[in-house]
Amino acid sequence: MPLTHFDEGGRAHMVDVTDKQVTDRRAVAQGVVRMQAETLALVREGRAGKGDVLGTARLAGIMASKKTADLIPLCHPLPLSKVTVELDCDEALPGVRITATVRTTGRTGVEMEALTAVSVTALTIYDMLKAAEKGMEIDGIRLVLKEGGKSGLWEA
Repeated sequence: MPLTHFDEGGRAHMVDVTDKQVTDRRAVAQGVVRMQAETLALVREGRAGKGDVLGTARLAGIMASKKTADLIPLCHPLPLSKVTVELDCDEALPGVRITATVRTTGRTGVEMEALTAVSVTALTIYDMLKAAEKGMEIDGIRLVLKEGGKSGLWEA
C-alpha cells in the first residue's frame, strides 16, 4: 500500500481530501501511565501537590486534540464535534488508564486527534505527579478503533 503523505517524487505533502466523501468519523485511542501504588493513592485521595490531577489531565487532553494540526505537520485542521477523555485509576497496574474518543463529520479521520489527546493527557499526569515520582512510565498509546470514511470500521 503506498504511503499517502508522499508525492511521486518522495516529498512529504498534505493529502488532498477534496474529493473524499463527508462522513461521520470516530476514533478511540488508549494508553496508560504506570506509577507506584503510593503515587496512585495521591491521585485517588486528591492529595497531589499541584491539585486535581485527573481533571487537569482530562482538560489538557481535550484541548490538545483541538490543536493536533498545529503539532503534527501534515494533519488537516478539523472541526471536532465531540472529544471525551476517560481516566480510570487501576490498582492492578498500578496507574491510570486513559481512553480518548474523538468525533467529527468530515473528509478525513480523527485518529491523530485521539492519539494526541491520550499523549497529552499522559504527559499532564506525569507533569502533575513528577515531584512524587520521576520514574513513572507512559505506555501502550495506540489506536483501538477507527470508524467512518471509505475504509469503514477498523478495530484493534
